[in-house]
Amino acid sequence: MNDLDRETLITTQLAVLSLADKVRLLTGASSWRLHAAEAIGLRQLVVSDGPAGVRGVTDSEAETGASFPSPTALAATWDVGMAERLGVVFASEGERHGVDVVLGPVVNLQRTPVGGRHFECFSEDPLLTARIAATLVASMQEHGIGGCVKHFVANDSETARTEYVARVDERTLREVYLAPFEAVVRDAGVWTVMAAYNGVDDGVESNSATEHHNLLTGLLKREWGFDGVVVSDWTAATSTSESANAGLDLVMPGPGGPWEDALLKAVQRGEVGEDVIDDKVRRILRLAHRRGAVNSAPRPPEVPRLDATPALRELAARSIVVLKDDERVLPRAIAELDSVALIGPNAVDAFLQGGGSCYVRPDHIVTPEQGMRSALGTSATLSVHRGGYARPHLPELDLDLTVQPDLVEPGIAVEFLDENGTVVETLRRVDFNGWVRHVVPEAAASARLRTRVRLSEPGRHWLGVGTVGVHRIRIDGRLVASGVEAASEAVILDSSVNAPPSVDHPVDIERPRLVEIEAELQIVDAYGWGRFVRAALRHQRPGPTVDEEIAEAVAAARAADLAVVVVGTNDQVESEGWDRPHLELPGRQDELVRRVAEANPNTVVVVNAGSPVLLPWLSEVNCVLWNWFPGQECGDALADVLFGRVEPSGRLPWTLPASPADVPVPHAIPSDGIVDYAEGIHIGYRAYARDGITPAAAFGHGLGWTDWDYRAAAVAETADGGAEVTVTITNTGPRAGREVVQVYLSAEADGPERPARWLAGFAVADVDAGSETSVPVTIARRAFEIWDTAAGDWRIPSGGYRLHIGRSIQDTRLTLDLHL
Repeated sequence: MNDLDRETLITTQLAVLSLADKVRLLTGASSWRLHAAEAIGLRQLVVSDGPAGVRGVTDSEAETGASFPSPTALAATWDVGMAERLGVVFASEGERHGVDVVLGPVVNLQRTPVGGRHFECFSEDPLLTARIAATLVASMQEHGIGGCVKHFVANDSETARTEYVARVDERTLREVYLAPFEAVVRDAGVWTVMAAYNGVDDGVESNSATEHHNLLTGLLKREWGFDGVVVSDWTAATSTSESANAGLDLVMPGPGGPWEDALLKAVQRGEVGEDVIDDKVRRILRLAHRRGAVNSAPRPPEVPRLDATPALRELAARSIVVLKDDERVLPRAIAELDSVALIGPNAVDAFLQGGGSCYVRPDHIVTPEQGMRSALGTSATLSVHRGGYARPHLPELDLDLTVQPDLVEPGIAVEFLDENGTVVETLRRVDFNGWVRHVVPEAAASARLRTRVRLSEPGRHWLGVGTVGVHRIRIDGRLVASGVEAASEAVILDSSVNAPPSVDHPVDIERPRLVEIEAELQIVDAYGWGRFVRAALRHQRPGPTVDEEIAEAVAAARAADLAVVVVGTNDQVESEGWDRPHLELPGRQDELVRRVAEANPNTVVVVNAGSPVLLPWLSEVNCVLWNWFPGQECGDALADVLFGRVEPSGRLPWTLPASPADVPVPHAIPSDGIVDYAEGIHIGYRAYARDGITPAAAFGHGLGWTDWDYRAAAVAETADGGAEVTVTITNTGPRAGREVVQVYLSAEADGPERPARWLAGFAVADVDAGSETSVPVTIARRAFEIWDTAAGDWRIPSGGYRLHIGRSIQDTRLTLDLHL
């Protein structure tokens, strides 16, 4: 069916629906499903969170999915071929979960390194973000599953994210923050776009993202020709006529929200035209046709079903960045090793994925220890040492230690109470995960959780209950914590519900006994997320101190042939919902690294973090790898790199600062409700280049396993106003390798304001040891253009340009001049 026939059929289907039927389709039926329309054979369309895998649509522990490396890890490959391959995996996972549209990718830029969702984004550079994201979406949709690019637009930080207004001048918005969205809309034809929580002041209109007519209708739909669905971020829409007339098409989640009957009445009063409603429904039906979800629509392409493991394992390994390897510590031959010490908090508890809505229950987890043991086999012994606890909150309580009140069975009892304190229902749970979801009894006004904990190990234990909302916590009958501030859906939006604080209570044990925990808790009514109770049970056993754990780790490192120290952040540090207050590693991990490296020069430090952290010991360690949030294949991928099976060919997609004082945008805390993008077009590495600041590691940096010689380069203008650069490189090292050839531009100083340098093109090449190859790098016309605010259009400033060709923004090997 061609586009004309499809649109004719949609017109016919629209005519069958009443106004009430059409308005009903514009609000979700539930958190993840849209309404069906039996009269035209429209089934429910299903969406699911998806920046790092496909989460699914239930809260069941049984619904697992493939946990992908973080989006920043994909960008670190600088490899559009890898993005295309991952798009097929996304499509396969979408089909597996019965999902029509994956809510991703995130193409907001990494404006500040403390941004809470930094790891969900691709890069601080608009071109790298655009090329990876557009390729990913095109591949996903080619294989039958829709993408939803988000969050439109300037949603680059989490502090007060539902309240702040991003003030961005027109040129900056066009050249930097809108650029990836434009590429995914125009080049990839994305099926849906998500309007953000925040407001935007673009110099034309200051409004919330869901009510911004200039951006949604003027730019996205009219100028860019977007023919898909604009969906609100969950609960972001708060108005009726304003958001409907601005260009929002679908309110999520449902039922409820500002549309439904209110929108129907607004149409009947003439505040919203029925033609506006028809356009929105047409867009939803167009999406349904693309998915074959409505009568007479052609069947969509058959979605492949495949094992995600090989692709995710290769991506996790390839994305690893070698920050330094002064003594060629890597790769190591297993045959040369008798003993390996695996050390660090993240070696024991690897951080596979960030916190928040991107979280996926993994199908399986290959831990660093499992990956290392599998690789080493019987050739070398492996010892594992934590080196100190580094999470802000206590560990989770082992449910095997619990006993239900009045019973001998393990687990907990949850009682629902009405307003008079009468128990209306009791649940007994042996598999409690800290949540009671979908609270059903309508009469239930609060909940009471009770359990007893068997404590037998002598010494001081610590117990706590992390929760949100009104609560009273008793341990051994003593009131240890209380709160009177009621919680709402805001605890979902700020992610505080994922890692709620607790008041931790000491319990000294001389002989084995039962300790009772009782928690009176609020039932949180969270709008589209339903009613739930949150109680994170926590317990720290007596044990060695951090000093003792570090000393043990240092001794093990000293005795080993190779020490691998895995340090980093965790899901209580990096998450949707909040920005980080600083860039330091949590706990005493910096001290651990220094002492282990001093004990064994054959130390490899692996940084398991999604966003930049300060590495004050970088100059003191021979070998440092950055392995992002590597997903479920973490351990095997790390072993592949350490022992020479896969080259770590990642390059930094952002700048690693040497000092907090060097960071161009150190925070995004609103001032009087405004986040002012005062740095303009000078985002990330552009600001470092402008100000002459040397970071700890530059944008584009990464060493791999071999050496490269850049022999020659030539440039030719193309008919469309761009350029084609041909770069001749030679692999002068001992191993086959993958190189990322990067081309940056700079312009004559007497022209309009430009960045000191900006990324204009890149390409990946695989070259055998001792071999030479020519690498073509396409420079699109847009790389030379600026947004002319006076003319309201793009133009290329005349004059001279210099092309800087090399391995990073700082490590350039060749230059060419070009006059346009």
